[in-house]
Amino acid sequence: MKSRTIPADVMILLAGATFAFAAATKDDAMAMVKNAVAVIKAEGAETAYADFNNGGQYSKGELYVMVRTLDGVVLAHATNPKLVGKNLSDQQDVDGKYFSRDLGELGRKQASFWYDFKFVDPETK
Repeated sequence: MKSRTIPADVMILLAGATFAFAAATKDDAMAMVKNAVAVIKAEGAETAYADFNNGGQYSKGELYVMVRTLDGVVLAHATNPKLVGKNLSDQQDVDGKYFSRDLGELGRKQASFWYDFKFVDPETK
């Protein structure tokens, strides 16, 4: 099987909520990201992104895989595939922090990083 690479302008993000009672750990998040990267390398981006958009193993509890360009365009989203193709670079968290821009800047500088921001849960507000 031919090994595939991930383009330099693409980030694999794992989003999730952290609560006082959170069941997911940082290790859980890192394992899901490593799995997503392995799937992209093994199956190619098009097939992997389609799998991610279906959720399944790429959405567990409060953790989910999202793939986007460094400029903020969503390529895959395990919990909301309607976002695919949209540029989210102007997204702000509840404190007005441009987290999407920050993610792009960090992705340009570092191969791996952890970033915290706040968001409103769409189900519970």
